[in-house]
Amino acid sequence: MITVTAFKWVPPFAQGLVRDLRVRWALEEAGLAYDTRLIGQEDKTSADYRALQPFGQVPAFEEDGRVLFESGAIVLHIGERSEALLPADEAGRARAVAWVFAALNSIEVFIQQLAEIDLFYPDQEWAKLNRPRVEGAVKKRLQELAAWIGDREYLEDRFTAGDLMMTTVLRVLRHTDLVDAEPVLKAYKERCERRPAFQKALAAQMASFEGR
Repeated sequence: MITVTAFKWVPPFAQGLVRDLRVRWALEEAGLAYDTRLIGQEDKTSADYRALQPFGQVPAFEEDGRVLFESGAIVLHIGERSEALLPADEAGRARAVAWVFAALNSIEVFIQQLAEIDLFYPDQEWAKLNRPRVEGAVKKRLQELAAWIGDREYLEDRFTAGDLMMTTVLRVLRHTDLVDAEPVLKAYKERCERRPAFQKALAAQMASFEGR
């Protein structure tokens, strides 16, 4: 059985965004059953957990003695077992993998900077001074992504792991109107979020926080 680690609780601004969502979504798309191991903040620094996740983050993935960490790597591992995430043809597969890396390396690094300023340091003087520059960089990347998508439904000719990863990255901006300002991206994100597998994954993550 596959086991995925997730947090017992996170602040409301992070609920629905924690990166185990990516793995849950991939497993739902692939039709693979899994269990969830919920951990608290005190568990993050334990030797047992650091043996699974060297940085004390979530998710960690366990199956039959195999342990993986980093959501992108886990999603690609799941994709190796499902054409729902990675196409069977070599060219399509390679493009899907490229988009996974693009989401993490070309988009998320900019979005994460803005989210950290807005959610953790909004009153810091250095954050106020840097925010216009960071927001400008995010807008540029979003415009470039929107230009690529254009009239497409997905990043390529069908939904893949690249779309899964890109959607979860775009969701980090939900505290802003930056995605909505790009109608192409707004429609793309909402299209991906309507997928039944995403809805099941999101509901499962949110259920972990209920009553805590």
